[in-house]
Amino acid sequence: MEAFLVSTGIVALAEMGDKTQLLALLLAARFKKPWPIVWGILVATVANHAMAGALGAWVTTLMSPEVLRWILGASFLAMAAWMLVPDKLEDDSNTKPPRWGVFATTVAMFFLAEMGDKTQIATVMLAARFDTYVAVVAGTTVGMMLANAPVVWLGERVTRLLPLRVVHTVSALVFAVLGLLALFIPG
Repeated sequence: MEAFLVSTGIVALAEMGDKTQLLALLLAARFKKPWPIVWGILVATVANHAMAGALGAWVTTLMSPEVLRWILGASFLAMAAWMLVPDKLEDDSNTKPPRWGVFATTVAMFFLAEMGDKTQIATVMLAARFDTYVAVVAGTTVGMMLANAPVVWLGERVTRLLPLRVVHTVSALVFAVLGLLALFIPG
């Protein structure tokens, strides 16, 4: 349960103001069809985070616990610094309807946008940190949906509830604490 809750919280915070959240806002504004967008985000996230979680679990088989602890600690600290850099998403002014429909367009765009993203890297690190792949992937997926579905439904109003700078700072602090815990408290 700890892996699920930590994964959910970290990814929900990390996703605030992230380029994929901005993509959700852009898709909602452009297509005005929330259900296919939300389902597309879910499918893309499950696929992407399942791969990232598998990579994180696999890494644990290659390294000793001591080496992995130092790598994870440094990675969480790097994520803390990265959280302080807000993402931007360029809008192409293409207003044509999508060739493959809203759902397939959302799946493809979200899956690709998530490659190498903060939340994907966090999923790799969390799967390496915790010994339960399913709980981590489920938690990171729920975190993504908690951050993105309201944006699709409510649009820009959601992103104005809290200043993004505050959200990024809190996220950075959470990652920094996890990094320090990984470095200085074994196991």
